[in-house]
Amino acid sequence: QADEREAEPLAYVALGDSAAAGPLIPDQDPNIACLRSDRNYPRVAADLLGADLTDVTCSGAKVSDFSGRQFGLLAPQYDALSEETDLVSLTIGGNDVELVGAALSCVNLLREPLGLSCEERFTQGGTTDRIAGDIDAWEPVLDQALTEIRDRAPQAEIVVAGYGTYVREGGCWPVQPVWGRDADYIQGSVNHLNEALERQTLAHGGTYVDLAAA
Repeated sequence: QADEREAEPLAYVALGDSAAAGPLIPDQDPNIACLRSDRNYPRVAADLLGADLTDVTCSGAKVSDFSGRQFGLLAPQYDALSEETDLVSLTIGGNDVELVGAALSCVNLLREPLGLSCEERFTQGGTTDRIAGDIDAWEPVLDQALTEIRDRAPQAEIVVAGYGTYVREGGCWPVQPVWGRDADYIQGSVNHLNEALERQTLAHGGTYVDLAAA
């Protein structure tokens, strides 16, 4: 039986949000609700591995959509997992802690000081950090999700891909219309989320892929 299992293509299940789904990257899956590309990283990896891919990644997904129906329509992402699953990949968390909305709120079309700093707003002038607090509070949710993945796919290797570098140090105003200090704050928040992803991945015996440098 072991020899038969080794001879079969890897049973690969891809979970996650838009960072895994690849919204608007040609060509898009006919299921337009998820804005899923046929050249997203799960598909590229599956082609390289010769794996049999079940891609349930979906733009806008949160951990709650792993067990519930996203948009009230889609099957829970966990349903794709089974004891036959050999490989699971995952990128999740950005929507859970509302990082995308936070980043968009940092747009300033005018140079500093003509506008408002989102760093000051989110950190209350340096006294607290709301986004960092949200990430820290969410980390146990990720812990539970990885436990559930391991329970449903006990044979699988779990690979978690982090989020990338979306704005360089000091910003890139006006190409990215965000003040330099706000850009560093938002990217720092992404990095903080990546640290939580890496910490929990390693705690669950998985492999963390750091995309920040790339």
